[in-house]
Amino acid sequence: MITKELIDEINALARKQRSAGLTPEEKERQTELRQAYLVSFRENMKSVLDNIEIVDELPKNQQH
Repeated sequence: MITKELIDEINALARKQRSAGLTPEEKERQTELRQAYLVSFRENMKSVLDNIEIVDELPKNQQH
């Protein structure tokens, strides 16, 4: 799970990259954080999509 602190660290590294550049260690950390963020995002999105329930489906002849 991605916390506010991790998002803040991702953003801080992105700002530093634009302004002064990153060391190889910082670039590696940035990559790790971004990958963790994407994994968490995908898991959350899958959970949301898995829990969607169509309540009132239109008949086939009325769909757009």
